[in-house]
Amino acid sequence: MSVRTEWVEWTHGGKRRRAYAARLSRAQLPLPAVIVVQEIWGVDDHIRDVTERFARAGYLAVAPDLYWENGGRPPVFEESRIEEVKAFLDTLAPAEWSVPERREAAADRLEEPARTRVKETLSALFAGPARDLEKHAATLQGLAAFLRDFEPCRGRPVASVGYCMGGALSALLACLEPDLAGAVVYYGRLPGEDRAREIRCPMLGFFAGEDPPITAMVPAFTEGMARMGKSWTYRIYEGAKHAFFNDTRASYDVRASADAWARTLGFLRDVLYGGR
Repeated sequence: MSVRTEWVEWTHGGKRRRAYAARLSRAQLPLPAVIVVQEIWGVDDHIRDVTERFARAGYLAVAPDLYWENGGRPPVFEESRIEEVKAFLDTLAPAEWSVPERREAAADRLEEPARTRVKETLSALFAGPARDLEKHAATLQGLAAFLRDFEPCRGRPVASVGYCMGGALSALLACLEPDLAGAVVYYGRLPGEDRAREIRCPMLGFFAGEDPPITAMVPAFTEGMARMGKSWTYRIYEGAKHAFFNDTRASYDVRASADAWARTLGFLRDVLYGGR
């Protein structure tokens, strides 16, 4: 069955926003929706591919481009610039590119004009507007409201799945959006108990054993969710690295990804088709 894809637009906060949407062309409408929340790299080839995978599983899948507004992205977030940064980071060992000072020192060794382009986009991605999670979460709330009246989804439940930065945003959306049917977090930062008190939907998380800064947050979050009587399950994949689901990156782990994908589909089936 073929997948229909398109860019859809909506207005939030007085600004035009857009999202990559996919659904099976012959699926009976309306469909439950899955908001697919990008990694820091944006709605790139990988996220578009993942969105289409969710569409093939029987959902309206929608990936908001968090860097796009009113007709375009700022130059530092253009897809070609981000791809250039990815290629640069691929030349570095994880110990280099995960440490800001080493990352900057490596970028200083590039020749111009690549040096300026890479350093500007690195700064925007790792220390600048890309990290404005509150702004992004508000955009996701606006998208959830749009989907409630969007004809291919009208009246059907909405869940979220996010990766890395998007994982943190999927969790944050669960804190902010009372009508969210479920939230899946892939190796994203988890909210503190003060915010987690507002979570009303079931949550599912996937984490990597070789990702200490993120995975170290799981025990306290788990204890808090249990104490508050909220639905939360998770799995830690020993030996896997951060971003193990991204099959375009060196960190990809096929066993962890296959297991997480199957569990994600089971969770979405329950919260979007089977009821809570």
